Amino acid sequence: MTSVEDPSNGWEAAAAHLIASRRRSRIGVSTLREWARGLPAGSSILDLGCGSGVPVSEALMAHGFQVFGVDASPSLVEAFRLRFPEAAVACEAVEGSAFFDRTFPGIVAIGLLFLLPADTQRDLIRRLGSVLSPGGQLLFTSPAQGCTWRDITTGRQSLSLGFDEYRVLLSETGLTMMRTYLDEGENHYYAAARL
Repeated sequence: MTSVEDPSNGWEAAAAHLIASRRRSRIGVSTLREWARGLPAGSSILDLGCGSGVPVSEALMAHGFQVFGVDASPSLVEAFRLRFPEAAVACEAVEGSAFFDRTFPGIVAIGLLFLLPADTQRDLIRRLGSVLSPGGQLLFTSPAQGCTWRDITTGRQSLSLGFDEYRVLLSETGLTMMRTYLDEGENHYYAAARL
């Protein structure tokens, strides 16, 4: 569950560090672009855990997509708004987000799911299945193996459910695992679709 004291799960305290470290980062951008080729031009994409918008939202908008961001850190959301005033962004925890009360042909959750407890991850994936349009695509990151570790930035526990559980969970949600990616930073991506 989200901490009552800090709905950002440690990211508000680390916001300045995250903004500075991602300012020039391009890790994962080529993977994101490859995934986005399967979406109709100009599609709306929900970016969960959008942070300051760099590099994920920035790369999507550069290719003509309309981004709707969600992040629980007020500092990161403010940085997002300043950098991308044309994009919609909500300052709220993904666990309770209304996702702008709409559906999306594309949803990305880069660097987010594994920060959440196991049951919260499961609940979130089920909820995302309900806001993904028919034919829509989901892309998220988490290690392929089931494991736990301490997040280097926040010091909080991170948890991957692992490939097999994510595949089953996606299937139960009405989504089909289409493929996986590994980017230049050795981040593992899961791509699923509502067929």
